[in-house]
Formats: sequence, C-alpha cells, structure tokens
Amino acid sequence: MEKVMRKIISIDEEKCDGCGLCIPSCEEGALQIVDGKARLVKEIYCDGLGNCLGECPQGAIEIIEREADPFDEAAVEEHLERLGKEKEIETEEECSVCCGSSLIREFKPQGRDESAVTKASFEPEPELRHWPVQLHLVNPQARFLQEADLLIAADCVPFAYADFHRKFLAGRSLIIGCPKLDDVNTYHQKLVQIFKLNNLKSITLVHMEVGCCFGISKLVKSALAEAGVSTPLEEIIVGVDGSIK
Repeated sequence: MEKVMRKIISIDEEKCDGCGLCIPSCEEGALQIVDGKARLVKEIYCDGLGNCLGECPQGAIEIIEREADPFDEAAVEEHLERLGKEKEIETEEECSVCCGSSLIREFKPQGRDESAVTKASFEPEPELRHWPVQLHLVNPQARFLQEADLLIAADCVPFAYADFHRKFLAGRSLIIGCPKLDDVNTYHQKLVQIFKLNNLKSITLVHMEVGCCFGISKLVKSALAEAGVSTPLEEIIVGVDGSIK
C-alpha cells in the first residue's frame, strides 16, 4: 500500500495514563488500550478528524501531518464488524424476549420500617476507596488494583442490592461495567491486562439475574483464561427484587 501525506493522530505515550476516555469517541475503532496506553491500531482506521482530541484529560493526543497509509473506509467497516461495534436496533419486545432486562417490574422494598428508624440511627459508612470505577476509565496499572481483592459489579447491582457497600464493597477495589450497552471487546482487552499485571488476591463478580447480565460472567472468565492466571473467582447473582439468588 502506497503511503500518502495526510493528517493522522499522534499519541504521546509519556503523557497517556491509559484512562480510555478517547476510545468511545473514535467511531472507527482506531484506538485501543494496549499495555496500559492508548494506541493507534492501524493507520488505515484513522480518518484524521480528531474526534478523540477533546476527550483526553492529559493532552496526549494531537493531529499531525505525515506520511501514512491512506484511510480505508471499507476496512473500517470490516474492523467494526469484527469488534462487534455495529449495534442492532432492538425493539423493546425483542429485548424482553432475549434477556428480560427491559421488563417493567414493581416490588416493595424489603428493608426496615423507616417510620421507626431515624436518620441518625442509620447512617451507613461508604466503603468506596478509589475513583474512577468504570472499567473504560480504569488504568490497568492503577495502584488500587495491585494485589487487591477485586470486586467486579454489573452497573445495576448497587441499585438493586441495598446493602451493596457493606456486603460486597468493604475491603475490595471496584470496577463496574455493563455487558449489554458497552463495548465488550474493549472490556475484554482491559480485563486481560488487569488480571495479568496486578497479582490479584481474589475476584468477586456480582451481576443481575437477567440474561444479558450473564455476559459479564463470560467476559471475566474468558479474560482470566487468556491472562493465564488462576486467581480465585466467586460469582454472585442478584435478583431484580434485591435478593441473592
């Protein structure tokens, strides 16, 4: 392929902290987190428009002009299809059939009688020990991951399970994600790095009972297998009514 003089992104690895904020803004899937740094996958995937520039808090990305492989729209389409980034439009009925996650359910809270409890007598202490927690934003080499007891939670769990902080989060580092709405390929790559680099003591995985949420279970297990580590894994399933299944 003959190179051409054109605009293309350049990433300063010294400035990049691997936060991953640039990844979702690249509609061509040209960026990935590799070894804790944002990297350009292939020159042919980058259109040089720079949508990712404004997302980088470290100012590590810039547009430069240099000789590069020409942008290839057809190759981008094939690349996105492989990554699973082409999202099918689902009707609410189709989604409810496949996973049940869009079904509207109402139920009474199972907690204490609030009329008999004053605010002063029930003020739970937060157990969150770090930020960020969203998997896309977590640096695989973050200090809070090193030799940690890691809690991986599906996004909806803290809303369904009232005692999330005390029961699950206490003493653990946390990452959260949604296997249905987010890019699972990026998740997989980052989890492999996290598992490889941090000598984790244990992994606790908490997700909802709905079908689509089991995707995070498959994701974690496949990433563990690829990372080649034998970290103990405990899986806990939470019902939509807040119970432990």
